[in-house]
Amino acid sequence: MSQAAFINPSILTWSRERAGLTTEDVAKKLPTKPDRVLEWEAGASKPTFKQAQHWASIAHIPFGFLFLKEPPAERLPLPDLRTVGGMAPERPSLNLLDTVKDVLRKQDWYLEYVQDQGSEALPFVGRFSAQSAVKEVVADIRLTLGVDPDASKLNYDAYQRTLITAAEAAGILVMRSGIALGNTRRKLDVGEFRGFAISNALAPVVFINSADADTARLFTLMHELAHIWIGSSGVSDGGNAAGRKEEVFCNAVAGEFLAPEHAFRAAWKDGIDWRDNLAPLATRFHVSTLVIGRRACDLGYITGDQYGAYYRQVLRAFQEKEGGGGDYYRTATAKNSARFSKAVIAETMSGRMLLRDAGRLLGVQPAYLKTYANKLTE
Repeated sequence: MSQAAFINPSILTWSRERAGLTTEDVAKKLPTKPDRVLEWEAGASKPTFKQAQHWASIAHIPFGFLFLKEPPAERLPLPDLRTVGGMAPERPSLNLLDTVKDVLRKQDWYLEYVQDQGSEALPFVGRFSAQSAVKEVVADIRLTLGVDPDASKLNYDAYQRTLITAAEAAGILVMRSGIALGNTRRKLDVGEFRGFAISNALAPVVFINSADADTARLFTLMHELAHIWIGSSGVSDGGNAAGRKEEVFCNAVAGEFLAPEHAFRAAWKDGIDWRDNLAPLATRFHVSTLVIGRRACDLGYITGDQYGAYYRQVLRAFQEKEGGGGDYYRTATAKNSARFSKAVIAETMSGRMLLRDAGRLLGVQPAYLKTYANKLTE
């Protein structure tokens, strides 16, 4: 009979909940019966060493953690700007933690790369503060990105793609994903966070949670870019009027950039159902109806409850229609940022980086790197 592992039962429960797993999930993966999992967590019996090792693998923790007296303290390696009932959440999920750590790992590599290239600090990073005038920050972002949706007659999708391209051209890494570490079974929870920014004078990064409704991501992009302009790093949940100061300010910048208040008020029609304003204004400002709804809420035309209900409706529709893995290389480019990917590929093609290491950093199989490189130049 296999030897029992004298692990701490409370660590089993902690690690399972941390990984977002039910007792049935763990039982199926081990495999064993759900009742047996409950016995282990209650301390009524012990798993074998092999079962405990498998548990650690399933829960994404080091095996030694199972023998600790209490769970280790885990904190986000970035400022937590999220609010739930006016307070920061107690504990980040494993998916959020792993996503932030993965992005920080990539940023560290890129920072060393641009330093070796002799790159100079980007002048717009931290140029303003949360006490600056919103319109001044918006004007500077417009000047730096150089994107005029009216001049190019851009629709919503093209506008978003053009802004991302412009941000990367300016030196900002824009990363987007709806899953943790490329694992499709580890979906990011939009209820937990919408995105985050990591301000750095040489290697600023913004990350967009693409599990959110596609029509909501443009606002998140501009919100996170605003963080870079005020030199602020942190994890965001979209914020609200009762949110933290940086979040409220970045929301104001994003709203003013996408739909300037003066023009918005001039275009809004009173005396009709507020929903009837959405499509015309979305066309006028080259954004989604969801962004218009958000702006209408911020400017007092509709209530927070009205916008919240509309957002949930849009998110639900997006989640119901979402399906398929999409294009492998396009997904990899979004996840890593085109700018970051090109830097890694350049180092690999020069022989200064092993294919194996490049594949691990990009989350792309080494055999596919040449094709990936070709796709980046298309």
